Amino acid sequence: MTSPHEPGPKSASPSPLELPLRRLRLAELPLDTEELARFLIGAVIVSDGPGGRIAARLVETEAYLPGDEAAHSFRGETARNATLFRRRGLAYVYFIYGNHFCLNVSSGPEGVGAGVLLRAAEPLDGIAAMEARRNGAAVRDLCRGPGRLAAAFGITRAQDGIDLCAPGPLWLAAPLRPAEAPGTSVRIGLTRAADRELRFYERGSPYVSGPAALSS
Repeated sequence: MTSPHEPGPKSASPSPLELPLRRLRLAELPLDTEELARFLIGAVIVSDGPGGRIAARLVETEAYLPGDEAAHSFRGETARNATLFRRRGLAYVYFIYGNHFCLNVSSGPEGVGAGVLLRAAEPLDGIAAMEARRNGAAVRDLCRGPGRLAAAFGITRAQDGIDLCAPGPLWLAAPLRPAEAPGTSVRIGLTRAADRELRFYERGSPYVSGPAALSS
């Protein structure tokens, strides 16, 4: 039988009852943004919508710290980035390049703009729904990149501000298994603060995005 952690046919996707998911508590989220980015590797992002459950195991994140030139919060609070200035554990969603959304986790404390970008994930549940949203993309590519991840989950600005540690349609679950050999590299696609090693990923995962040289 195909493992739910490896690419396979749609029928291999486990039902929600087969995934022993436990919602993460706010108190479990590290207070430090960099630590939170590391902590989220292996955690599960879950969407419970009218069409059923979608779940994917996070394998790549990037930290955006207070005072970080590459962060959306660098020039202060605006209507667009207000969620970053609220307490940690909230979904911060933004639209980029005029064609896709990105999902982040605010990292607080309140009044201090910082967050963690969810860059890539390993599909676990609701694979057929993800494929439909991603126009039949291969399982490996469904959530391999921040725009793809958001598209597979149907993320829009409507989810901005959702508490990811409270009952609701979008939430974070504790890891189902430990992350394998976590790695660190510079962040991807930046022109400012591009040399800061604030990208975290699971070594050896086929679901990690970006150049192979940054994921060895």
